[in-house]
Amino acid sequence: MGYHVMRFARRKPLGAIGAAIVILLLFTALAAPIIAPYDPIEQDATVRLQAPSAAHLAGTDQFGRDVLSRVIYGSQTSLKIGVAVTLATAIPAIVLGISSAYIGGWYDYLIGRVVDTVQAIPFLILLIAIMVVLGPSLINVIFALSFRRAVTESRILRSATLGLMGQVYIEAARSLGATPIWIMARHLLPNIVPTIIVLSSLGFGGVILSESSLSFLGYGIPPPTPTWGGMLANEGRSYMFSAPWMLIAPTTALGIVVFGINVFGDALRDVLDPRLRGS
Repeated sequence: MGYHVMRFARRKPLGAIGAAIVILLLFTALAAPIIAPYDPIEQDATVRLQAPSAAHLAGTDQFGRDVLSRVIYGSQTSLKIGVAVTLATAIPAIVLGISSAYIGGWYDYLIGRVVDTVQAIPFLILLIAIMVVLGPSLINVIFALSFRRAVTESRILRSATLGLMGQVYIEAARSLGATPIWIMARHLLPNIVPTIIVLSSLGFGGVILSESSLSFLGYGIPPPTPTWGGMLANEGRSYMFSAPWMLIAPTTALGIVVFGINVFGDALRDVLDPRLRGS
């Protein structure tokens, strides 16, 4: 295990940095109650809009809440949404992608037209439309972020599955009387796992960014739950000149995490995709 980690770090140093950032995000989210110096929703009017100091390393907001504690707890929200959306996206995308490639015919045509219709709608417009209909909440945010990704990623998995349909072992399984479900689950799914991993890792950062965009526009998770996008919209934007630290802290955290996840996903793609491994 250690050998493979060191080899990955030597081959993909930027990817190793991204992996370290992902590990730091996981640690911060899981250990937030321990490492956060204050309660993220506790208000103290005596220290409102206080600049960064020894007592409040990232300053305080207009309600006297510690900004650093809210950023730390905001990582919990980002991680929770990222994991939930990734799982909620992968399962229907796998089912639609593999089944449409294997069954073909009118079923494949129908799925293809649904994908075309969803892709024709701008991503942010579709997100806002769903949130306006459903209302702001954690479950609705997860559904809104998962819906479009599941539909569009099914096309990528369909293409990966089509590349396997002509393999000898698929024809052998058919000739032996294997059922379609058995062939899809036992022979097709394991061979597109690298593609699924790459899609999930590359999309994880986009999920966090999309959730922040929704929160920034006022359609995300309602306050007082700390989210990085909500801190930028509800607090940082209003006090960006008088208290810039309220904007700097969540922006820095969001930028570092999205950068780390993206470069880690790129490195995974290079390692898992045989066409990109090189000599």
